[in-house]
Parts: sequence; structure tokens; C-alpha cells
Amino acid sequence: MKNPEYRKIFQKKEKHPGMVHCMTNYVTVNDVANIILACGASPIMADDPKEVQEITALTTDLVLNMGTLNERKLEAMLLAGKKANELGHPVILDPVGVGASSFRKEAVKKLFEEIDFSVIRGNLSEIKAIFQGNAAEMGVDAASSDCVTRENLQEMIELAKSAAKKAKCVIVITGEIDLVAYEDRACIIYNGSPMMARITGSGCMLDGVIASFVASNQENLWEAASLAVISMGICGEIAQQKCSGTGSFRMHLMDAMSTLTIEEIERKLNIESKI
Repeated sequence: MKNPEYRKIFQKKEKHPGMVHCMTNYVTVNDVANIILACGASPIMADDPKEVQEITALTTDLVLNMGTLNERKLEAMLLAGKKANELGHPVILDPVGVGASSFRKEAVKKLFEEIDFSVIRGNLSEIKAIFQGNAAEMGVDAASSDCVTRENLQEMIELAKSAAKKAKCVIVITGEIDLVAYEDRACIIYNGSPMMARITGSGCMLDGVIASFVASNQENLWEAASLAVISMGICGEIAQQKCSGTGSFRMHLMDAMSTLTIEEIERKLNIESKI
């Protein structure tokens, strides 16, 4: 299925690659940097409060990932986020495990008070913890009771659109079915592979992919974020066909992203759009 807007977004990403300032999870930082490179963008991984404002000024957008959060890193995130807002750079938030501890809940509250976000990406437990104040939290993973299904799809669309309206940004909920929502629209994405849940960092890597697409498409945040999620899902499908286990899956996922074309996306995308 051809989508002229997606083709334009992909081409802009290729012609005008971004430079992503990524303050991410120490567990997954190498994979995040490499997936950004596979997208054609450039990563900078800096998280010291003494330099983050200068680094942010050099880049096109900012990723804040709470996976391995601490006080020093939170201070750096606040400094970098405010600088990005000042410069008009998109800011992508991944509120990893936000419901798992009081420290994380307070950190997200402080981030929301001081930073405007362009995209918030999380699993359903994390999104519910932020916008409803209740979720069945299981560490950094979504609880088994918190998943988007065909049965609860309309309810989850309304949740995502409501969250987008409150936060004034694009909301991405990832899982077996992915949702990308703005105030008045939602994209339901069925591309992906169960293997993506069996490796550490597929969500963190997606943050970098979203940032890579958004960097050159700031005027089309919802469409750019949707195409990023679609692209990651298709790469997961390709990797599953070629891998022999979780280790080779990770390698083939990176390979697929580095060679992905808009023609392949158009052949394989499996989505619904709802207004």
C-alpha cells in the first residue's frame, strides 16, 4: 500500500539525516547508537550535566530514556530538555518503568513540569501510570494484564488520544499491537515480531528510530513517528525470518534497518488509520 506522505517522510530522512542526542539506558546504549546509524542518522550519547546543554545545541533532537535513572542523570535530562525546548528541537521521552518506584514517578512529574515533549513512547503500563495514575507494573516491562488487543482496541485508542491531548504531543504505545496517536487520530500497526520482546532494548532502539525519522520531519510528527514504528516492526519480521535465535535476531534486526527501503515498507506495512 503506497502512502505519498510516508514516501516523502522517508525521503526527507534519507536526504537530511539528523544528529540525535540520546540520553539512554546504559544496558542498551550501544544498540541504540547502532540503530540510529542504521537509520542514516548520527548518535551522540552524552549525559553529564556539565556538557548536555552544549551537546543539545549541536544536535537536531533529543531522546530521554529513564531506563537506568539516577539523580545526576535526571539533572542532566532537565538541563538538556529545557535547552532543546529553547531551540525548538523535538524531545522524545521513554518513561521506562515509571510505575516501579516513587523515584521514577517523581522524576516523570518533574520532567513534565519543566519540559515540553514531542513524542512519548512506552508500553501500556507506563502510559497508564503517567496518565491514569494506575497500572499493573512489572519492572520495566508491561504487565501481562496491560496489553493492546483487538478486543480492547477502541478503548486503547481513546486512552492514547486522551493522553496525547493532555500532553500536547504524539503518544506511541508499543506491544503486540502498536498505537501511534495524536489528539484526533490514531494509527494501529500490526507489523512486528514476538522475538522483539525477547531481547533487551528493542524499545530503547525504537526511541532512536523515532528520533531519526522525526529529526527531518518536525512538521509531520504523527506521520513520522508512525512510519518509524512501522519500519521497526517490518525489520523485526525480516529478522525473524533469518535468525536462528535471539542473538542472531538482534544482528539481523540491525541489518534490516540499515538496508530498509520505502518500497519494502510499502509492500509489507500492515496498518489501520482511525480518526
